[in-house]
Amino acid sequence: MLNPNILIVDDESSMRFFLAEAMKKEGYPFITASSGEEALEIYKKEAFPIAILDIKMTGISGIETFERMKHINPDVIAILITAHGLKDIPLELLDRGIYDYFTKPFDIKELRVVIKRAVERWKLKMEVKELHSSLEEKYSFEGIIGTSRKIKEVFNLMEKVKDVDINVLITGESGTGKELAAKTLHYMGVRKHGPFVEVGCIAIPDTLLEAELFGYEKGAFTGAHKHKAGRIETADRGTLFLDEVGDLSSSTQTKLLRIIQEKTFTRIGGTMPITVDFRLIAATNKGLVKEVKDGRFREDLYYRLNVVSINLPPLRERKEDIPLLASHFIDKYNISFNKNIKGLSSEAMALFMDYNWPGNIRELENVIQRGMVLTEGETIDADVAARMTALVGTDLKSVPNTLRSKTGRITEVAEKEMIKDALVKTRWKKGETAMILNISRKSLYNKMKKYGLLKEA
Repeated sequence: MLNPNILIVDDESSMRFFLAEAMKKEGYPFITASSGEEALEIYKKEAFPIAILDIKMTGISGIETFERMKHINPDVIAILITAHGLKDIPLELLDRGIYDYFTKPFDIKELRVVIKRAVERWKLKMEVKELHSSLEEKYSFEGIIGTSRKIKEVFNLMEKVKDVDINVLITGESGTGKELAAKTLHYMGVRKHGPFVEVGCIAIPDTLLEAELFGYEKGAFTGAHKHKAGRIETADRGTLFLDEVGDLSSSTQTKLLRIIQEKTFTRIGGTMPITVDFRLIAATNKGLVKEVKDGRFREDLYYRLNVVSINLPPLRERKEDIPLLASHFIDKYNISFNKNIKGLSSEAMALFMDYNWPGNIRELENVIQRGMVLTEGETIDADVAARMTALVGTDLKSVPNTLRSKTGRITEVAEKEMIKDALVKTRWKKGETAMILNISRKSLYNKMKKYGLLKEA
């Protein structure tokens, strides 16, 4: 992995020269700025991953420059140059991205160690991001994320039917992702270059639904001042997605059946038949078999829609996917909320794993959003989770100890593997390993002892 670009910001030319020479000698690419204002102009064009900033400068201070940089790049790793050590640095900044500092006058060896550790930390971050990206690519089907057996069965079925031009019925509870599944089938299938036209059968009043579906000619009814193409016509050479198809009225069901059979229709008030070519994907949270049995849904239409059925499992039946889904939503809203939240604490995750999620993935996403708004640090912790319980209706204290223990064990297994991988990478050199993991040698030793890794050293 190539070394990251480093931005050096100092209003003293001699200090910029000294730092630049040190960067050259270590082989790090860099650029210098003589003020905070100049640094921010540079930063708008390229968000440098590592910045070395003098705290006291003419104009904008190094701390203010750093805070503005974080708005552009929340992951910036900042190293401060200070005259008085920690006395110059507000303590709260140490939890908000200040990686390290060195005090004037400083030893070149000290500088090299600090820069090397910052670079190693950046490389480790990049490796984690690459790993996370590859996991999402491996365990997702264009946005539908999961590793559970049930969701893999869905992936396999979608893969088989995406390029086959047949009608598909997607079933599942509200919030399980039926619309996303329909869009995935369209945009990954043979009709991806055509339109994807969605009709919310429950959202449009029945009196307006036929006009929306079939369109109308000028003068067909009061207010029809010009002709309008319906959504069926708009879906020509693409996909027509009927969401909550189980809520169609009996008269609309009859007309839809005729269109599916003949691929022709007429606009309201029209006489000329219009031929259309579309793939039909329908979705419902109702049990259509029961609806047919009770006489509320046409049996012949049901069989026309249900050439292939894809059932999306509720989240309570695929709980092993919750950590991956939560991570996905945290990454998503880190961008829109301008935050840098790393994940959930073990207790918060235990709460999530114990809850049954009646609103499914949509509810999980909403809870994550709420938690991120309430979180000040880098982790959605137990305190925030407790406030989130008002939304999910579960008391954190009610989470079984066995579940907490299980979650803790999962975390320990992951930590052990991460330490072991770092040790192998450094050929079991404890100093370098501690540097990569950004922990002290003593902490590394204790963890190696805890996980039985000293025997392998």
